[in-house]
Order: sequence, then C-alpha cells, then structure tokens
Amino acid sequence: MGFITWKLDQTPGLLDRVLERKPRAVFLSFGDPVPYGARIRDAGSTLFAQVQTLADAERAVEAGAQVIVAQGTEAGGHGARRATMTLVPEVADHLSNRAPETLLLAAGGIADGRALAAALILGADGVLCGTRFWASREALVPEAQMRVALAAHGDATVRGKVIDVARGLMDWPGRFDLRTMRNRFVDDWTGRVEALADDDAARANWLAAAEAGDPDMAPPIVGEAIGVIRDAPGAAEILAQMSAEAEGLLQGGWRR
Repeated sequence: MGFITWKLDQTPGLLDRVLERKPRAVFLSFGDPVPYGARIRDAGSTLFAQVQTLADAERAVEAGAQVIVAQGTEAGGHGARRATMTLVPEVADHLSNRAPETLLLAAGGIADGRALAAALILGADGVLCGTRFWASREALVPEAQMRVALAAHGDATVRGKVIDVARGLMDWPGRFDLRTMRNRFVDDWTGRVEALADDDAARANWLAAAEAGDPDMAPPIVGEAIGVIRDAPGAAEILAQMSAEAEGLLQGGWRR
C-alpha cells in the first residue's frame, strides 16, 4: 500500500485502517516518514521510503525505513530536482555509513538493462521502474497516449505544475512538480498556472480530454526514459529482458 505522505498527514488515521489489513509493505513518498515509521514497523510491515534529496534519505533512516528509493528528477510523475546519477551514490554512501542493512533502490530514467546495470554500479541494490512498465501490454493506458509516447524522445518531457492545476491538485508542496510529455495544452499554460486555476472552462475541457485519453490535451505522464522505449511488451518480458541485459553488461558479454 502506498501513500503520498503529505496527504497522509491530513488523515493520519487512514494508516491504522491499512495496517489492520497487515500489508506486506507500506510505501511513503513526498513527505516526512518519521511520524509513521514506528507504527509501520510495529505492525510487521516493511517500510519503503522514496526520497528526492540526501536530507530526505537521512529522515528515512531515522524513520527506520528498510528500503529507500532514491528518485531522480528524470522520473515521470511527481518528483524534485536531484538527478539519479548523483543522488543514488550519495545516498548509497550515506547508508553504508549509517544504515548498512537498509536496501537502496534507484528510480528515475531507468528503462533498460543498461540503466539497471548502471544503478547497481552506482551502489543501488535494485531499481524501481515506472515509465518502462507504463509502456507494457498490461498497463491501462489509452491507445492514443501510448502511440504518442512510444514515438517520443526524452526531450519531449517537461517538469511543471500545469497538469496538477488542470486536475485540481493545487496543494502539492512547492518543491515537487510533475514530469509529463509536452503537448499543446502544457505549452499554452506554462507560466500561466494562476490563470488556469481561475479558468473553470479550460479545466473542464482538460478533464473531458483526459477522460477520452486525448494526448493533445492530456499528456502521458512519463519520464525521460520514454526516449529509449519503442514497444509495449508484457511486464514479464520487460523484466526478463532488463535483467538479462544487465547481467550481460556486468559480465562484459552483452552488446546491443
């Protein structure tokens, strides 16, 4: 079970309802996990804490997280400013000194065996992939959005607040914004999010387009790794291919 932590802060009793169901793991991201760490551990669940800075990682250690996910800005969806390539080894060094038993996952820009191998070399124990599995046969993605995304390059994504404002999610903390693909709607409203917040008609049009899966209005929420994704096979096939590529690279025997 996963929570956006700053939203959980508004209804903390919700965690107790989840813990009553004895989840194997609770995933917290975008906020301070310390107020919840002991309750999660005492309930016998594994605490995953996603972090975007070294300071976040320090708080995750204090919360007793058994798994820390270091998320770089390359990731799709909500995130912050640090890059995966530099954040992961910095967090790895911190854990080595402070909490060597804590597992580290890398997230952000990881969509093939090359990136998986790189993450392991940087000090991660594994990876968390979003965009690669967004582009999979099982994903419930509108066909038009999938078609646009699979033809895109990483240059076609952008971070910003436009889509959050369009869908009425205007209370996200300032340091977090959303990476999506660029499209006409995003370009038109970038730099004018206050006006969009006041434009009921524009937001209603966006919601209707999102319901219809129209990528010209509602962009795919994907990360920079979309630039190396050109197909949408099954999730099991993705997992097997990434693992085989990474293993081959680490052994020095795989070539694209």
